[in-house]
Amino acid sequence: MEEHHDGTRFKKALDRYIQGDMHGIHYAVSIAIATAVLWVCVHELATVNPIWAISSMVATSDPLMKTALLTFRARIINTMVGCAIGLLFIAIGGNRIIALPVALAVTVLVTSYIVRIQTMWRQAPISAAFVIAAGLEHHARLPGLKAGVQRMAEVLFGCVIGLAVAWLVSVVWPLPDPAPAAGASQTPAAQK
Repeated sequence: MEEHHDGTRFKKALDRYIQGDMHGIHYAVSIAIATAVLWVCVHELATVNPIWAISSMVATSDPLMKTALLTFRARIINTMVGCAIGLLFIAIGGNRIIALPVALAVTVLVTSYIVRIQTMWRQAPISAAFVIAAGLEHHARLPGLKAGVQRMAEVLFGCVIGLAVAWLVSVVWPLPDPAPAAGASQTPAAQK
């Protein structure tokens, strides 16, 4: 009976602390599962450092699937733009360090004035930097391009795993939609 009492006490303390909002715990579970999946897939199977895939997964994940889908779409598009520009600059700039600041500036201009997806728009220059940095580690154009493509694949794989795990956790453990913020005005339909 004492064990049941301790469990009830823990649950009450947890409820007081989180105030009924399970989103943080839900997100932590998703992040832990996705990190484990990426570690096994990228580190153990591909024998590559999984940090780029894990950072992409964290940026894409969200406990609410609607938000995760919107973030995923924006992240994938901006990541592809950044990676493509990064690879282009490796191809034309080789291993010269000047390729990095110029590529990042070009990426910002492309995402600001051509792509125009404001959600996760900073991801494009970050992705370009990841790709170019991988290319700069090599002192020849072809190995630099190969390293850039590998980095791009890691980043995109992390995004996909982040969304897949967020979806799986949301199916197994659905969360209610968040309540409107306190003091927010009601919609006309709710006021009737």
